[in-house]
Amino acid sequence: MHAKRRMILALAAAATLGLAACQPAKTAFQGVDLTGADYAQDLKLPDVDGRERSLGDFKGKVLVIFFGYTQCPDVCPTTMAELAQVKKALGPDGERVQGIFVTVDPERDTPELLRAYLASFDKSFVALRGSPEQVKEAAKNFKVFFAKVPGKQEGSYTMDHTAASFLFDAAGRVRVFSRYGSGTQALTEDLKILLAEK
Repeated sequence: MHAKRRMILALAAAATLGLAACQPAKTAFQGVDLTGADYAQDLKLPDVDGRERSLGDFKGKVLVIFFGYTQCPDVCPTTMAELAQVKKALGPDGERVQGIFVTVDPERDTPELLRAYLASFDKSFVALRGSPEQVKEAAKNFKVFFAKVPGKQEGSYTMDHTAASFLFDAAGRVRVFSRYGSGTQALTEDLKILLAEK
């Protein structure tokens, strides 16, 4: 009886190992792996020239999408500066990386302001600016939080928002949630993985 039970357990263990060997290896991203996520499927918003853009416009490029605003004191400029630094450090491969900045403050972020803001980091970065309703819808699609926080002076405010970037592969699928503060090394490694995929 014991021998039969041991045999059954051994066969079950072998079958489990066999199944595990058939599973594709998980990619070791530094950020949160979003491969197969059922959200962040598309992004349709006007750019600073008023032309509607979508993820399909950037097929073939690895995308880094960030929701923020130009008057952000630290998170947004740091994120954009780090992305510009990583893009440059990647050399020729950096040309295949597209930074996209979605403003959560269309009230103050005019097309002119957004154009100048992003150009100060990298001239290839694209800014998207929709109506408040369009921005809410885009943020909801990405599960991004943002809210207006009244300032000390009347009429002044800041914006609380999700502090992270979304990385998309060249086929336009969301793959990585890269948290603010992870640093340039983590972003570089994740982008290299996506750039190397066929």
